[in-house]
Amino acid sequence: MTGAEIRRKYDGFARWYDFAEGLAELLGVRRLRHALLRGASGRVLEVAVGTGNNFPCYPGTCRITAGDCSAAMLGIARRRAGRLRLPVRFLSLDAEALPLRARAFDTVVSSLSLCTFPDPVAALREMARVCRPEGRILLLEHGRSDRGWLGRWQDRSADRHAKRLGCHWNRDPLEIVRGTGLRLIRARRTFFGIFHVLEAMPVGKGGA
Repeated sequence: MTGAEIRRKYDGFARWYDFAEGLAELLGVRRLRHALLRGASGRVLEVAVGTGNNFPCYPGTCRITAGDCSAAMLGIARRRAGRLRLPVRFLSLDAEALPLRARAFDTVVSSLSLCTFPDPVAALREMARVCRPEGRILLLEHGRSDRGWLGRWQDRSADRHAKRLGCHWNRDPLEIVRGTGLRLIRARRTFFGIFHVLEAMPVGKGGA
């Protein structure tokens, strides 16, 4: 699926997005957002911000720039930021070709998005490019379960699910991150091995 097709799909799906994600939020995604984003600091770029579900989780000192390819999703995110009285700079952007200068951000965030990018490796390399050498790339993702029976079921239904929602739910976020050459700092799997909490740095720059 091309970037233009994904944009059209999410423009049409935007009004239902939070409802569709509601069960996952209740099952623990909300808690994972809060735990991950405690580590955000300074100038923050959120790529594929969607409807802004991460906004309540950021420390108050963060200066947030948020972007998405879908104008409809950005509209909902703007309204959420307004309700929270959170100053956010919004951009329309392509994750695989970010219109931003290199090393501009202390923290780069993306959540539940590697499944939809046409080229997730290219998107992560762009995130690394705009992140300061000592900065952090924080990812909350879902993907193919490491439980055999569940992973096989995801494989069987992957094409149908991707056609409907633009989501390739049997991708492996951990392997995608490793494929970019990013320095992986922390990796955790939860909920039957489906959800990943990942922290990385640009290539060869320090580490913990």
